[in-house]
Amino acid sequence: MEISQWPSEWLRGVLAAAVLSIVSEEETYGYFIGQRLAEGGLGVVKGGTLYPLLARLEQDGDLTAAWRDGDGGPGRKYYAITPAGQERLHSLRADWGIFSANATSIISGKKAGNG
Repeated sequence: MEISQWPSEWLRGVLAAAVLSIVSEEETYGYFIGQRLAEGGLGVVKGGTLYPLLARLEQDGDLTAAWRDGDGGPGRKYYAITPAGQERLHSLRADWGIFSANATSIISGKKAGNG
């Protein structure tokens, strides 16, 4: 089943962790992050959602940003994860495993530990 647009409340719950994860792989820019989110199956994340999140992550100290000249085109703002962002991502990944297992257990109607 292909989903073109997930419920917005689902996306809000995972978007910061997904963005931090993408930026942790390599320093990159907003358009590329949006492409990776779509390729990863989260659907198209509009700029009006993505760029305010990037600004918030930068303001919170999880990302740094720097403008760079484009190759024959306009400049781009590149984002890099900070040590604080790495710590936050590590924590989010650990918490996500527990949360998603608990949510799956409840939604599937199975009690935790009963596979």
